[in-house]
Amino acid sequence: MYRVDLNCDLGESFGRYTLGMDDRVIPLISSANVACGYHASDPVVMEKTIAMAKEAGIRVGAHPGYPDLMGFGRRNLNVSPAEAKAYILYQLGALDAFCRAKGMKMQHVKPHGAFYNMAAKDYALAKGICEGIAEFDRNLIVMGLSGGELVRAAADMGLRTAREVFADRGYEEDGSLVDRRKEGAMVTDEDTAIARVVRMVKERKVTAVTGRDIDIRADSVCVHGDGVKALAFVERIREVLTEEGIEICPLEMIV
Repeated sequence: MYRVDLNCDLGESFGRYTLGMDDRVIPLISSANVACGYHASDPVVMEKTIAMAKEAGIRVGAHPGYPDLMGFGRRNLNVSPAEAKAYILYQLGALDAFCRAKGMKMQHVKPHGAFYNMAAKDYALAKGICEGIAEFDRNLIVMGLSGGELVRAAADMGLRTAREVFADRGYEEDGSLVDRRKEGAMVTDEDTAIARVVRMVKERKVTAVTGRDIDIRADSVCVHGDGVKALAFVERIREVLTEEGIEICPLEMIV
């Protein structure tokens, strides 16, 4: 039996600024990564997002980022592993307060933006992140780039790990994502993107930007819901996965 989780980054609005279509994408996914106030979100948004996830019956996880509201957490920051650990603990504590208030339990942790990308390549940074997660709750699942250092560090520490893949992103031969500034970074054809996901789940293979097939493991597929076209894509990918005999379910049922 084939199983995969569909995750989406949510709760990224802030004050009077609205980002994404959370209320419409939540019913289509199995796991929500909820921003924790550093790169996006605020207490009101966090509470509302957790409430919507509970009503839809989906799992929630923390989506901690760098303390960079202006840059939306996408700028690389030079932080030590100890600082990264503290950032994680602070943000997990914040989101956990709203989860407890709503009778929810966090399922996983997926770092955001530059935090995620840097941890995929920097083992020391990844280890600092994992130490924060382990000290907070060793039962949390660590979600990271398939083949990346965050997943490796989590496994080394005995934490549950989930390997994430992207439907609409190109891959380098080493398994890293193609830089958004380079040609081949985005997969724009929907049929191609969905076919790639099916192959990643069933065959554990993906064609890199060079044309060479590489090994990959897909426990969770990241989808986006910040536009009408994106929502239609999520609906379609759910339909095709089901037709292909791939069950969509939350991470805790997969890893």
